[in-house]
Amino acid sequence: MRGYFAIGVERISKPGNVGNLVRSAHAFGASFFFAVDPEPDLREMRFVDTSGADVHLPLYVYPDVPSLVLPRACTLVGVELTDEAIDLPSFRHPLRAAYVLGPERGSLSAELQERCDHVVKIPTRFCVNVGVAGALVIYDRMISLGRFAERPVRTGGPTDGAPVHVHGPQKVRNRAARRSARRRGEDTGF
Repeated sequence: MRGYFAIGVERISKPGNVGNLVRSAHAFGASFFFAVDPEPDLREMRFVDTSGADVHLPLYVYPDVPSLVLPRACTLVGVELTDEAIDLPSFRHPLRAAYVLGPERGSLSAELQERCDHVVKIPTRFCVNVGVAGALVIYDRMISLGRFAERPVRTGGPTDGAPVHVHGPQKVRNRAARRSARRRGEDTGF
């Protein structure tokens, strides 16, 4: 899968939910995990998370929304059950995204929702556990951006494998190297 993603939470209060979400993020290949104004000491999550994600996944903690810093060109996507939010199955995931979920007994703050580039919702009848919601968003990202075989028309698995990636000609991006290659009669891909 191309690009990268991160998962974050705002005002989370249960270390078990943080551990569950971090474990899912680690399993699906997140680049980092972040928290905005968390209530628990996030060092407790290493007792809940059995995958060792706290060793392998960078964790950033921000005291408030204005302190939140994301990598350049990273799209902030809020996950919240609101009428205006985009249904997750209809959402095109950005290649570089940070998904943020709200607290267990509340919603993303208005300040954070305002900062989000997009807000998506999982089309359920009621709110689900924050760990489950995060895993669903990550899974939806994986199936929409990953390279998988097409689903068959009939029940069951695919009859053909995933599409094979085809490499194009080498692209020389350095002007001096491109001129030298042209003098030698090589195709530079431009």
